[in-house]
Amino acid sequence: MSWSGSANLHQVLSFPPAMAPTKVLIVPLSSNKEFTPHVASLSRQLRAAHIACRVDDSSATIGKRYSRNDELGTPFGVTVDFQTIADGTVTLRERDTMKQVRADVPTIIGAIHSIIIGDKSWEQVYKDLPVFDGQELGN
Repeated sequence: MSWSGSANLHQVLSFPPAMAPTKVLIVPLSSNKEFTPHVASLSRQLRAAHIACRVDDSSATIGKRYSRNDELGTPFGVTVDFQTIADGTVTLRERDTMKQVRADVPTIIGAIHSIIIGDKSWEQVYKDLPVFDGQELGN
């Protein structure tokens, strides 16, 4: 466990994923009611896989919601957005690199689980899954 950050960035508590009390922050892109069933399903599936998670559906911007949880040491964020509604995929964001990948929910949960138990590193997951660096569909 360590603190990381710089004068220009916020400080984060860098718990290794296996030690972090909350492993995953679930972040709906907005308060759009269409996201609610997807968020609830994702939360149930993470808990069934014994992965501690929490939902932040506050009215703060998605960046502020991620930042708050980065500071608390939450290693991963999963974003539910309009593309989730269209094709069932979600975005997985890693706290320390802020890099993102996108895949279906079972693949993302499997990737998180593999990192937590030490079978894979974030770097391996990032190489294996499609990188997400664009905008989601629609509004």
